[in-house]
Amino acid sequence: MTRQSVEFDSTFVDYAEKLRCLALKSSKFSYDSRPTVSRRFVSPVWFQPMPRQQDPVVSSSFREALVVISVWLIAMIWTVSVCYTMGYNRPIEDLKFVYGFPDWVFWGIVVPWCTCTIVSCLFSALLFRDGALGEDVENTDDLGLGG
Repeated sequence: MTRQSVEFDSTFVDYAEKLRCLALKSSKFSYDSRPTVSRRFVSPVWFQPMPRQQDPVVSSSFREALVVISVWLIAMIWTVSVCYTMGYNRPIEDLKFVYGFPDWVFWGIVVPWCTCTIVSCLFSALLFRDGALGEDVENTDDLGLGG
């Protein structure tokens, strides 16, 4: 028997439907008669890359979210590493105080917290942009709810 080649030019649902039809048509399903997927298989919608042309508000929001997540991740790594190295397996005699805090609390919690607050204020004041969200709706009772 020859191997069957199937051309796919649509989505994953079409692929599954064609395979089901091929399986129903063949009376005996042996290794040699299995349908094969051609090189022209179109990936499902969720695997396709997003189009390059996006709303500027979405692009700006995505960039801002990446900055916020990266600042948070850096602060978390700093806090966990400093608190672990300076706080554990340390004799009490070596404990020093900075502005009334134990040194590991000051350098591991207070400093990153203040730094993140300052960075967040500067970022929101200097780099956040207002995006055009469209026209304002004049009639507030569009749904007919009497409001």
